[in-house]
Amino acid sequence: MVVVKRSGDRVPFEQNKINEGIAAAAKGRPIEEEIILLTAAAIAEELRLVGPEVTSEQVGFAVLEHLRELDHVAYMRFVSVYKGFDDAADFQREITLLTKATEPKRHDSRA
Repeated sequence: MVVVKRSGDRVPFEQNKINEGIAAAAKGRPIEEEIILLTAAAIAEELRLVGPEVTSEQVGFAVLEHLRELDHVAYMRFVSVYKGFDDAADFQREITLLTKATEPKRHDSRA
């Protein structure tokens, strides 16, 4: 599999880079190494189903989707680097999106 970078360069896909990215985001969090490896493997398999060529953006978003489910702090760490956050407003905006995406739906009992 090949990853097409934003620059247009094509590089071989390396699952180890996903492992390292998740591990860095999860440092100090209660996430076992085995979970990190399984998550990276699941991401790699999903990307392989896309085809022999994926974009770096597809890789990044796949990691974000899995981190969102795995650990919100690790997700915020990863997304802050991935999206190049510059100030606190970037964090606030992403936290709002994260909580909207994960809040359980409330049912109106007045129906």
